Amino acid sequence: MATVNLRQVVKRFGALEVVHGIDLDIADTEFMVLVGPSGCGKSTLLRMVAGLEDVSSGEIQIDGRTVNEVQPKNRDIAMVFQDYALYPHLNVFRNMSFALEVQGKPKDEIRTLVKRAADILDIAHLFDRLPGQLSGGQRQRVAMGRALVRNPKVFLFDEPLSNLDAKLRSDMRIEIKKLHQEVRTTVIYVTHDQVEAMTLADRIVVMRSGHVEQIGTPDEVYNSPATLFVAGFIGAPRMNQIACHAAADGSAAVETEDGIRFPLNRYRHDALGSADRKLVVGLRPENFTLAGGGNPLSFEAKIRFVEPLGSDTLVFFPLGGTEIIARLPPSPDLRSGSTIRLAADPGKLHLFDAKTEELIAPAS
Repeated sequence: MATVNLRQVVKRFGALEVVHGIDLDIADTEFMVLVGPSGCGKSTLLRMVAGLEDVSSGEIQIDGRTVNEVQPKNRDIAMVFQDYALYPHLNVFRNMSFALEVQGKPKDEIRTLVKRAADILDIAHLFDRLPGQLSGGQRQRVAMGRALVRNPKVFLFDEPLSNLDAKLRSDMRIEIKKLHQEVRTTVIYVTHDQVEAMTLADRIVVMRSGHVEQIGTPDEVYNSPATLFVAGFIGAPRMNQIACHAAADGSAAVETEDGIRFPLNRYRHDALGSADRKLVVGLRPENFTLAGGGNPLSFEAKIRFVEPLGSDTLVFFPLGGTEIIARLPPSPDLRSGSTIRLAADPGKLHLFDAKTEELIAPAS
């Protein structure tokens, strides 16, 4: 097992800088997920840790040893790729044992290590098959097993589930979680799927354009997003973002351009600063409820369309010049074109500065 430390790591391709001075400390046995949209630099960062890309400047340490100039094979890491990268002419057993054979391990030890990994991943019955005879999920298990037999200090996963269908992705997330609980190895996992990030990670690194937007536990990045980007990226559906300003009458509230008011507690009101400051209110879809006409904090919403999900229904409606999503219990009254009354939980409001896009006051 090992720690991984990045100190002001930069990557340039010619004059183009794609990773901008990243600092990151990953604890021994921690499951760290790098998440962000395509092109944000997360895979490039992972490849620098693996030694597949040179570091333009900065330092990478694995288990306290600087590895900038160390060859990938000597870093004591194992990497699982998006496309499995199995040898097509070798059966499952040989795919898993090949690296150990190259190291000159005794045959009995190789069989013991391969059998142990195969039992953990439930693939021992596939030993005699070629990769072309396996399903996508089975091929990914074999790729994971090939990494596992080496007993590396650090596992690196580069979007390993992106080629699988939705059902297999869900199943494989569980398998990867089980694997980490079984072997307790340090893991760095790259994905663009925030559901994978939330379900797998001990901590999440949210990246944007080669920069780190936020580092935190799944609970922290979901409930206290540091920026509007994190608020919009983490969560399915996304957090609603509503342009607002301080209430014109000076009361402890913010209001949209169309006059919808959201009350604030004293802490949030004091955090507003200048009365003419442009603000954005962040509200998760689950923070709306159906309300009676007597609720002074409720407002009318005209439904544009609905998305029934069985256990609940997503309702889309305009508010403050943008489209808002509310997650509500199923009801025959929720239909396109109908008008409903909604209330937002005032304790769940996040306040952001519209100019800097940074969080002013989190939900309580």
